[in-house]
Amino acid sequence: MKFFIDTANLDEIKEANDLGVLDGVTTNPSLMAKEGITGTDNILNHYVKICSIVDGPISAEVIATDFDGIVQEGEHLASLHKNIVVKVPMIADGIKAIKYFSSKGIKTNCTLIFSAGQALMAAKAGATYISPFLGRLDDISTEGVQLIAQIRGIYDNYAFDTEILAASVRHPMHIINCAEIGADVATVPLKAIKALLNHPLTTSGLETFLADYAKGNA
Repeated sequence: MKFFIDTANLDEIKEANDLGVLDGVTTNPSLMAKEGITGTDNILNHYVKICSIVDGPISAEVIATDFDGIVQEGEHLASLHKNIVVKVPMIADGIKAIKYFSSKGIKTNCTLIFSAGQALMAAKAGATYISPFLGRLDDISTEGVQLIAQIRGIYDNYAFDTEILAASVRHPMHIINCAEIGADVATVPLKAIKALLNHPLTTSGLETFLADYAKGNA
């Protein structure tokens, strides 16, 4: 399973990349605003900075919600760097735009997926990735991981090339559950990636090994 980091923070991106397990980055307007990055030029420049750190897919989200606007904005985003993936919302004009981008060889990420039907539509349109939001479904007492399993089954039935990019991942067990089900990608915050490294028995075992070494070399 590929690991993407879900952030606009350059320090976090660098730290995750230095671990050697990072495959890509996803961002959105909320994450940009959280880092104080506003204004079109600043946002576009920030995408280029991210591309200079990580040699992998970088999802850059359109703001437009009409077909012509999505296409115009998406083509400009794609021109910034070869690794840019145009992130398009799951709406009717978004699906039309994804079909257009697919015909032009522009990679896309259909975001805000909350149902298997939406995932099927995005795959039919030729989306490179779809982003089902696990955590937000969990927030309304719906099992987000089950949606990933349902989509996996549908995509396997028809050999769709679209990759399942599990989004709104909140904690390490979300990552493990997605890996068990067969999600192609999980986009996660840095703290969730780092949490996978930790286990109390690893910590105590290392402490014991080091203490025994110190005794033997006192």
